[in-house]
Amino acid sequence: MAILVPIDDSDPSREALELAYAEHPDAEFLVLHVLDPQRSVIAGGLGNIDAAMEAVQADAEELLEDAKRLGDERGVDVETELAFGRPARVIVEYADLEGIDQVVIGSHGRTGAARVLLGSVAEKVVRRSPVPVTVVR
Repeated sequence: MAILVPIDDSDPSREALELAYAEHPDAEFLVLHVLDPQRSVIAGGLGNIDAAMEAVQADAEELLEDAKRLGDERGVDVETELAFGRPARVIVEYADLEGIDQVVIGSHGRTGAARVLLGSVAEKVVRRSPVPVTVVR
């Protein structure tokens, strides 16, 4: 079984990763972090765009290394991937093209107007995914 776990640096994302490792110790995991270049530059600051992107990318690579280390501690097979684009779209593409059997994703738990105004990657993945999705809150 191949499981895709998209991660960011949030607590729900970490909980989704830990749950996936615990519930499916014999699975092969693809841990994916998606950088949205537009949002990454804004998050990195308004100074030098190249420096901001390098900093954001370094943080993303460290996040993926942490996921790999956690997998090694749990004795599970983990591959990591850093991708660029709109997160929900990239996650669904990976689920479709990489032979994924299930997606396990964290939810920020937003409801009502906050979800509508801010959008929800998890919600979009649930609606568009070609495979089953488990959302961890």
